[in-house]
Amino acid sequence: MTARTPVLAAALATSMAAALALGGCATPTTYGPAGPRQAVGFSDYRIETGRYRVTFQGGPGAPPELVADMALRRAAEITLADGYDWFRVVDRITDRSGARRGGTSVSIGGGTGGYRSGIGVGVGTTFDLSGGPAWRQTLEILAGKGPRPEGAYDARSMAR
Repeated sequence: MTARTPVLAAALATSMAAALALGGCATPTTYGPAGPRQAVGFSDYRIETGRYRVTFQGGPGAPPELVADMALRRAAEITLADGYDWFRVVDRITDRSGARRGGTSVSIGGGTGGYRSGIGVGVGTTFDLSGGPAWRQTLEILAGKGPRPEGAYDARSMAR
């Protein structure tokens, strides 16, 4: 059994190096529209006049505060683009996905057949290569003109 220990150590080292190399492949969080091939970014649609649903999907590992700020930024842009002065968030949904945990397992098995018997030992490892949790913020907003009511955001200052 001691003859196999270097082989197991080499396999574990190779697996860890591959995990570290692939960990850098996480999708960065950038501000822009979410495309068909990349989920990171914003999407929105008009529910009715002055009412919109805005979603911002962050990349793996992006802080939830950054994702929330990006959703508010997009809400401000939509508000201004349609000629409104302010918006109020009437519904907010925050989702988290990803961030699986790695693990290690050890198994031992044995068997006999005729005059022979054998014992096997196996070690398995898993790694989380996702880069961390991915947060998504969805806002439903009401936009308006004129004096800003209490609890509403000024679209001009939010867009900056």
